[in-house]
Formats: sequence, C-alpha cells, structure tokens
Amino acid sequence: MLRRARWTSLDGQWQFTIDADAAWTTPSQVRWSDAITVPFAPETQASGIHDTGFYKSVWYRREFTPPELAAGERLLLRFGAVDHTATVWINGRRVAHHEGGYTPFAADITEQLQSGTTQTVVVRAEDDPHDLAKPRGKQDWQLEPHGIWYPRTTGIWQTVWLEPVHETYIRSLRWTPNVERWEISLLGHIQGHNHGDLAIRVKLTSSDRTLADDTYSIANGEVQRRIGLADPGIEDYRNELLWRPAFPTLIHANVHLLRNGNVIDEVQSYTALRSIDIQGDRFILNGAPYYLRMVLDQGYWEQTGQTAPNDEALRKDVELARLMGFNGVRKHQKIEDPRYLYWADTLGMLVWEEMPSAYRFNAQSVERLTREWIDVIERDVSHPCIVAWVPFNESWGVPNLPDSPPQRHYIQGLYHLTRTLDPTRPVIGNDGWEAVATDIIGIHDYDDQPARIRRRYTTDEMQHRLRRERPGGRLLVLDEALDYPLPLMLSEFGGIAYKPGEQSREEWGYSVADSADNLAQRYTALLQAVRSLEVLCGFCYTQFSDTYQEINGLLHADRTPKFPLEQIHHATYGVRTPRDRQVEAEWRERLMLLQRRHHQMPAEDHRVQQG
Repeated sequence: MLRRARWTSLDGQWQFTIDADAAWTTPSQVRWSDAITVPFAPETQASGIHDTGFYKSVWYRREFTPPELAAGERLLLRFGAVDHTATVWINGRRVAHHEGGYTPFAADITEQLQSGTTQTVVVRAEDDPHDLAKPRGKQDWQLEPHGIWYPRTTGIWQTVWLEPVHETYIRSLRWTPNVERWEISLLGHIQGHNHGDLAIRVKLTSSDRTLADDTYSIANGEVQRRIGLADPGIEDYRNELLWRPAFPTLIHANVHLLRNGNVIDEVQSYTALRSIDIQGDRFILNGAPYYLRMVLDQGYWEQTGQTAPNDEALRKDVELARLMGFNGVRKHQKIEDPRYLYWADTLGMLVWEEMPSAYRFNAQSVERLTREWIDVIERDVSHPCIVAWVPFNESWGVPNLPDSPPQRHYIQGLYHLTRTLDPTRPVIGNDGWEAVATDIIGIHDYDDQPARIRRRYTTDEMQHRLRRERPGGRLLVLDEALDYPLPLMLSEFGGIAYKPGEQSREEWGYSVADSADNLAQRYTALLQAVRSLEVLCGFCYTQFSDTYQEINGLLHADRTPKFPLEQIHHATYGVRTPRDRQVEAEWRERLMLLQRRHHQMPAEDHRVQQG
C-alpha cells in the first residue's frame, strides 16, 4: 500500500512460448514462437494465446529501455503475481526466483543492466497443472472445466513494472488503527544502507485537514510508532473520520525518508480509522453491532480469466456489489489484485480474504500454503476493507478432519498463526462446516426452501443444532470447545441458476429459475427468510456473477443484471430496524452518486502501479 511518482509499466506485448514438458532450464535453450499480451494468462482470449491445454512451463521475453538513474539510485523490477513458480533473468543473469502464484515479488536489477539503452528480461513460469499440493483455488486439474472448477491460470497474471528507488528506500509500511485510543500505529521497514542520520516524516491528512505531521528516528532499518490523532471530543467529527461502508473516510499519508535532514525517498499511502471485534454472537464494527450483507465473488472475467480487463472493471465490480445492496464480498478461493482492495477501501466495501486451497494434505502442501498465506497477510494487512481472514474453505485439502488429529491441528495452527500475525481481525479457520478453531461459524447451506431455512436456524437449542445439523453433509462444529454463542453466518447459500429454456449438462446451479421474474421471486423469498433469522450476524449469497459453467450469479458473466439492480437492492437490504432505515437512507444517497457514475463509466484502461 505505497506508491511512488516514478514507475514504468512493462505490460503489453512480450515474446512467448509454451514448454509443455518443462524441458528447458535456461533462456538460451528457448525457441520463441508466439507473442502474448501481459498480464493476461495464456489460457485467456485476451492474451492472444488462448491455449487451455496441459503444460508445465511457459517462457516470456521482452526488451525494455530502463529509466535514467541518478547517482545512488537503484532499479527494481516488480511482479504483481506469477503462477506458480517464477525465475527471472536480466541480460542472461538470474536475478529472482519466487514460489507462490498469488503474491508479489521484486528484484534489484541495477547490477545486471548493460551499457546502452536496451535490456532483456526473461521469465520462466513453472505450473504443473496436475499438482494438487500447491494452493490453486478454483483452477481445474481436468482438461475442461467441470463442476465448480474453472480454467487454469499459468504464468504472469498481474502487472509487471519498473521502479527507480534510492539506494536506501522505504520497503514497506504497515498501518494499524486503534479507535479506542484514537491513534494509528505505523511499522515501517527500510531497505539499503543505514549509515547517516535516518528519519521518517509522516503527514496524515483527511478532507484537507492535517491530523498528524511528525518525524521519527529510524533504528536498525525499522521504525515503529503510535501516532496519536487530535480527538475533538465531538461525536459528529469522530463519526465523520471513522471508516465504514456508508462513509469510507480514508486518511492519506505522505511519507518522506530523510537522511541528515534531506529527502531521499517519498511515497504515498493511506490508512483509515476503524475497529473490528467479536462480542458474543455479534460482529462489531467501530464499537457497534453490524449486520453483514455479503456476496460471494469468484473474481473471473469471460475474456481475461482471473485478471481484470482493466482497472475500471475492478472498480465497477465494487460499485455493482454496492448497487445490489451488499456491504461486503467474500473473495472466494482467490487473492485478488490489490487494485480491487483499493477500490473497496475507497468506495466502502467489506472484504473477507480467503486463501486458495490446495487439494492434497502432505508436508509439502502444508509448507507451501503456510508460507504463501504469511505473504498474503503481509501484502494486505493494512487495507481497512479487509475485516476477516479465511485460511480454509469446506475442508478442502484437509478432507478427513473428523478422524485426523494432524489435519485438525493444521487448521488450528493456521488459525492461531493468523491471529498472531494480525490480532485485529477475526479468523474463520475453516469456512462452511467442521469448525475446529474460528471466531465466526460460517455455514454453507444451499437449501432452496425458505421455510426450512427458517426452521433450521432458530435460536432454540442452537448449541445442540450446531453438532447435529449437516446442511452440507458434514457436521458444522467438531471442536467441543466452540460453544455457542459465537457469531453464526450463512456464508454460502442460494446459488439459484437462471436458465430460460433447456439447461445444458455443463451449466448448473444449486437450484434453477426459468425466468427473470422467477429468479427475482425466489431470491426475494430466500433473502427475506435469511434476514429474519435473529441468530445470524449476517449472510453471504452465492454468487456475484456467472462464472463459466456456474450460472448462479445475480449478474451475467458480462456483469449485466439478471433482473433490475434496484429490485436486487431492495431484496438484499430489506428493512430490519429504525437504525437500519437511517443507514439505508445514507446508502441511497451515495448509491445515487454511484448510479450516475456507473452509467457514465469510461472504458479506457488506467492500470495503476502497486508498490
């Protein structure tokens, strides 16, 4: 969550070739045969390759002209994400090796630059399509997408860019708000030479008001400070500064790195004041119970796969979720592009971040997933929109939880590790069923009968029901220590497919509506039933948009609604209490602004660097 003024995108045309059996190990062996448009995966139409077959390795090559470097500057080559293992060469010399298909990495390539203007970068991406011991999310291991799995993503699928920095620069910033103390904590790490008198100046502003402007000394390449904000003691002003979906107030940060009083690095960042807590059976936002109205979002597009067509598409997805009455999304089996999180922060959308699953339980899968999950948390921990971490889904990768102590310990271990790395957010250890360590009991129940949903989740004997009901064929709770009340949430339900006429064998949903009117009626009835359940702290409907053979979205794959957005919003939101009606009025005011912008949205791409 930091950005510098100088950067150069390397997205666009690269040379490309498929190495199906991973026979080549060095750039000199490669026979270049095609051109690909980066950052779109070769499986997608937008890449220009559109090869959905099996292959273990792919290669990329591109020439580039580096920016001019001042004395003492370095040049970083950054990758947003490469699936699954990447090796990078500059002018024939290896500069980086990274494993993990959803996390960023960088290389200092200054020493590899040659005299002259043109340099060559080569990337090898290894991604065995049959390897079930790596985090792969919804990427299918069969040749054609089947069931709930989708086409694979191989190689570069997020932005690549060059970034000049001083030889000593700000490597990372971590922001942690504390509403109770009315302060923002900063943890900053400095990369490079630590000689001289190093300090960091932090200026925090919101709505043209300066909240803090202080300078802190740096010791051993690190600065850790609690930045107190002036508390006016006026409730209206406090509420104005608090971040929440209805009013997502951001605090902008201008950060300078100083050596002997001189600026050697400058970055822009942001944070927000908001708190997340669990109290009894309620989810708490900024000290008050908050009802979660969420939608499950797979994060795929028809022509571009897991990569958004452009930055506007990411913004549009956040806006459409808001227009449908949702205040949150559960990003399902995907670590989303940071630009989506930026728009969620900016426009006001809560996010559950979920780790893509591996599908085999062994030492290798445990090591891979754990290491990448740590990197995911490090990348995204400062985003105010993220309000929960989800390391596992539906016991995927841990199929024998009831009978396997090691698998239960794995869930418990990741739960406690996540709480250690970020004690400020709840963790859903295994969403869906078979809970052994969690702060919220997530339940997946695709019963399409509203009356049965109402009967199943009453407050009567709920503690016993949790150990008796099997809506997904599995017990909801395994650990006897998880006593109700804990927050309960229908974190997957609905899944109503819309298919006028005959449904093909490949297209499916958990139930089927044969017309737009029928879909609207069924969705409205189901949402009324779920919202009437006082035992729940919220819900997450399946799903945001159609995704390949899954036609159970509220939107078609091209993001056009299956019935009017206003009607979806009314069914999603409903009216629960006088306080909800007040919040709804605030929402509608902001929704009118979003609707006007939605109809005037420009089509051009303006992908922005994320450092």
